[in-house]
Amino acid sequence: MSTANQRCNGNPQKLVVIYPAPGTGHLNPTVELGRLLVSHGLAVTIVVRGQQAGDVPVAAASSATGDASANPYLSFHCIPEVSLPSDAPEEGDHVAQVFALTRASNHELRDFLRAAIPTALLLDFFCGCALDVGAELGIPTYFFYPSCTASLAFLLYLPVIHGKTALSFRDLGRELVYVPGVPPIPVNDLPVALLDRSNPSYRHFLALSEQMCKSRGVIVNSCRSLEPRATNAVVFGLCTPPEHTTPPIYCIGPLIKSEAVEKRREECLAWLDTQPKASVLFLCFGSMGRFSAEQTKEMAVGLEMSGQRFLWVARSPPGDEQPAEPDLDALLPKGFLDRTKDRGLVVKSRAPQWDVLQHGAVSGFVTHCGWNSILEAVMAGVPMLGWPLYAEQRMNRVFLVEEMRLAVAVEGCEEGIIVTAEEIEEKVRWLMDSDGGRELRERTLAAMREAKEALISDGGGSKTALLKLVEQWKS
Repeated sequence: MSTANQRCNGNPQKLVVIYPAPGTGHLNPTVELGRLLVSHGLAVTIVVRGQQAGDVPVAAASSATGDASANPYLSFHCIPEVSLPSDAPEEGDHVAQVFALTRASNHELRDFLRAAIPTALLLDFFCGCALDVGAELGIPTYFFYPSCTASLAFLLYLPVIHGKTALSFRDLGRELVYVPGVPPIPVNDLPVALLDRSNPSYRHFLALSEQMCKSRGVIVNSCRSLEPRATNAVVFGLCTPPEHTTPPIYCIGPLIKSEAVEKRREECLAWLDTQPKASVLFLCFGSMGRFSAEQTKEMAVGLEMSGQRFLWVARSPPGDEQPAEPDLDALLPKGFLDRTKDRGLVVKSRAPQWDVLQHGAVSGFVTHCGWNSILEAVMAGVPMLGWPLYAEQRMNRVFLVEEMRLAVAVEGCEEGIIVTAEEIEEKVRWLMDSDGGRELRERTLAAMREAKEALISDGGGSKTALLKLVEQWKS
């Protein structure tokens, strides 16, 4: 449902349109932002493309309203799917294809916006080419950046790095990349899409800096207390190329999943109810995180050797696009489930991550370092072991370990390399049962308290930034 004239008690509601990228990792925080704006008296329509339609029910369920379609002020509008343009990149460059599909959808977006007449348009960074559509129609256009401020600093600064060398990142070997307000980033920890400057995906990200600087502002799913150095560097213009003007930055996060209307008591939550307080390690690697059969067995051996209690979300090895439920007896070492049944639980494919992290029995989290998962762990006060898998996750781990100091890194998790059982055992024991692990837990609890203060307190940074935007859009 979408309409240009949303009304509440007879009063017109100003409409904000948000245009996210595909995938639940982008759509879920978009829905949470929409829900938050609705709670402040705005109407919100989230525009999705055809292939995103299947993710809408998942994202809508994260809203405090349950089914977002039941709330007349939070709605979805689906624009038709388009074909890849003839000059689109080859199949291997998925990131560049996302950018190409977004550009090809601009005419459909333009038609919708012309009819809706929103007071503001918010774009995901994958949708930067729609900035021209907003300018053409005279709609104040912002970016909603669903990741961390440190990675925003990197993207804004990318043209500066680009101008200093003619080499691609992949040709720089083991050098470090320096960005204001951010710890040095090993080249090997950069996203694959950025490694070759001749790739279309690299050129799209290079253009993002200028696009963001031409916008009315960048809304970030983070808070100053979590990333003070990166936030200051961006706000003070240290990351912006000299020829551009730094856009206003609004840190309004952390935005995480709301409580469901009816929380289901799943098996894993019932199992956690039987465990001692702060005794369980939770292992979960996102909706796309999968390991080879060999790595899965090594992980099981490491967990067993650690002697720690654990809740592990296991998925089928890579292969089929729609993987079947894992056969745990075949996937795990022989006898593993019987030997660990008194202190461990392995669940298939999924678990209610936010509910698990909030449970009092959980004391550590092995994560793929997706930003949404990091924020959930912070807001639950749970320290992390960082095991990145793809996209920007390796870079997130650098920020999480070196700057925020809320995690310890799992070593040896480069692509094609098996993390040993001994490494897993050592890091699990350190996190769960060492003085260093206890100090990490205290820092995470302090970060949780500061983030909650930013969100809910009068004068809190995130609350103040959000109210400033709302006032602009309602005036």
